[in-house]
Amino acid sequence: MKSERKIKIIVTGTRGIPDILGGVETHCEELYPRLANNKYTVTIVRRSCYITDNIRIDNYKGISLKDIYAPRKKSLEAIVHTFLAILYAKKSHADILHIHAIGPSLLIPFARILGLKVVMTHHGPDYDRQKWGHLAKWMLRTGERMSAKYANEIIVISNVIDNILRKKYGRNDAHLIFNGVTLPKKSQSTYYIDQLGLTTHKYILAMGRFVEEKGFDLLIRAFSALKQNKYKLVIAGDADHPSAYSENLKRQALEEHVILTGFIKGEKLNEIMSNAALFILPSFH
Repeated sequence: MKSERKIKIIVTGTRGIPDILGGVETHCEELYPRLANNKYTVTIVRRSCYITDNIRIDNYKGISLKDIYAPRKKSLEAIVHTFLAILYAKKSHADILHIHAIGPSLLIPFARILGLKVVMTHHGPDYDRQKWGHLAKWMLRTGERMSAKYANEIIVISNVIDNILRKKYGRNDAHLIFNGVTLPKKSQSTYYIDQLGLTTHKYILAMGRFVEEKGFDLLIRAFSALKQNKYKLVIAGDADHPSAYSENLKRQALEEHVILTGFIKGEKLNEIMSNAALFILPSFH
């Protein structure tokens, strides 16, 4: 009996997996191993500038990984990489090109011209983020418009995004799929927090990228204003692209004796979350 041909899915719009900083990256790391099976093959195209020696691999939990050039420059990396990824998808005879986020979606018309079927996941209106200038915000809005007009199918992760597509573009057929959660098993270890000089349930934890809309500078100021010595403040994360804001934030943290862990995942992250007294999210979004 002849076996059925697998559907080939090529994924772009993400920096890559595994253990690469970013919400879309975590989304992809959780989603695609669940999707790869006897019916689908999945290849995630990774941005070369984020690939370190410890993740220089070509397969992860049944997902193929393809590294393609991307310049390490905030204004260029997504668009250059997406262009090259679309050419790769065409060459690979992809059945579906899955594009994440509205920035890379600027090139959906190009993908459609090449004859590719495009699924796009809208993760949020990135043009509202403070880190982008006027030109970048215009490009992001244009990317959103291109996705609404030309994507074969659109996935949205919230009712808010679904309403944006309906009201602004008349796109009424988006598929609402909320982000899921992998329930963690609470860590019983204190090895990592001991190394940081922390005590169980004696610290407050925040987590995210070092960008203005996350509000970490205000969090540090608010914590410092409490003038207490019972709890410590810990911020897990870093900047994907160093900026004046991220450098000032690190100086501010040093002056106020705030502990910065850098980017952590896996058991370290599980342990530091398991033992925190409080998790705080000061984000403007």
